Amino acid sequence: MTRILIPSGALGLDYDREALARGVAMKPDLIAIDGGSTDSGPSYLGRGVSKYARASTKVEWKGLIAAAREAGCPLVIGTAGTCGTDSTVDWLLDITRECLAELYLDARIATLKCQQPAERVLAAMTSGDLLPLAAAPEIDEDLVASCTNIVALAGAEQIAAALDTGADIVIAGRTTDTAIISALPLQRGDHAGGAWHGAKIGECGALCATNPQSGVLLVDFDAQGFTVTPLAEGARATPRTVLAHMLYENSDPFILYEPGGHLDVTGANYSALDDTRVRVEGSAWVPSDTYAVKLEGARIAGYQTILLTTVRDRHYVENIRAWTDDILRKHTVKVADRTGLTAGVDFTCELRLIGVDSTLGALETRDTIPDEVGVLCVITAADQATANEIGKLMNPYLLHHPLTRDEEQPTFAFPFSPAEIDRGPAWEFCLNHVMRLDDPMQAFRLEVVDA
Repeated sequence: MTRILIPSGALGLDYDREALARGVAMKPDLIAIDGGSTDSGPSYLGRGVSKYARASTKVEWKGLIAAAREAGCPLVIGTAGTCGTDSTVDWLLDITRECLAELYLDARIATLKCQQPAERVLAAMTSGDLLPLAAAPEIDEDLVASCTNIVALAGAEQIAAALDTGADIVIAGRTTDTAIISALPLQRGDHAGGAWHGAKIGECGALCATNPQSGVLLVDFDAQGFTVTPLAEGARATPRTVLAHMLYENSDPFILYEPGGHLDVTGANYSALDDTRVRVEGSAWVPSDTYAVKLEGARIAGYQTILLTTVRDRHYVENIRAWTDDILRKHTVKVADRTGLTAGVDFTCELRLIGVDSTLGALETRDTIPDEVGVLCVITAADQATANEIGKLMNPYLLHHPLTRDEEQPTFAFPFSPAEIDRGPAWEFCLNHVMRLDDPMQAFRLEVVDA
């Protein structure tokens, strides 16, 4: 049997310290936590920085280092620093050194780096080893070269190699969410389908339980399947909460693709052992003929300037869409006349109505009229100066534009001065491909340091 303790869904989201202490007392074989997410968009990958605050990361990571030492087991993090670039692995390594010094501890640290040079990706494209996934964008040499960072998602094999170094702490770059949990059970010969399925259920900690914000989860793996136990006071796992997690961030509730194969839970059986624990058996792991890893890449799509104005006048609120449509028409003509730039070609300009439909856009079904509306203008152009210039041309419209010629000139509210706020580069994800490898470690670098 292999016992994995998962403190929370991500380092930086905090965890229940009392529940963690219960888990440590149960002597886990490994503590695993995810460090990353693409939920907040491509900027973090593009810049190679963490979305979580360093101060919060350090406090939580220090607590986990101490917990792992007390439990006498390794500590593993995947997708370190949110995006898993080499720079964020080094960032967390620096934090780890600080934590060890403050705890008066020594540790062997294995770092797994997953960043890919453009040359390797281009070579795979030439050899036919770069394969598009569904809805992948068209790519060429220039697009690959324009990526500021490209990472490959490591699987269980790369995490197992890091554990084989005898490391006390493994800091991995970009990994699949399941890899850091499934690696040790697979190494020990536990049921392969159960290892991958239990890793999927446990990836976000107690999100598979009735108290999802508590974070702390224990998963026991064995030769037939796995058992899920949430550890926070009052938290319970039920067959429904456990099986529902296969729907989370997954296009198919029965199939999950990983490097080297896929998980099939069509035949899985979920049963409640008691009021807290759930037992799962019947999952299947289906190896693939080739080994491939998913790539993520980000690049600068343009530079943005934003403006924000607030509208509370009832007449304008009731006719806000007609007002913004008229502004966009006149602004487009003015930009072309004054700068020679063409909307949709040289720049884009959006007016998002906060309080009306800024989240759902055309899918919004609510027809109530709010008391006030925030109008957010987002201008994207090839460079910052151009975006700012177009923003200045928008400024008078958002401040004084009347709904009709017959009305007196209105004045609306800019909450900031200057109204034009340069946001800097706007990033985009631009790869949705897998890269075939002859060997799982071919695209990854493993380094060991004693700290």
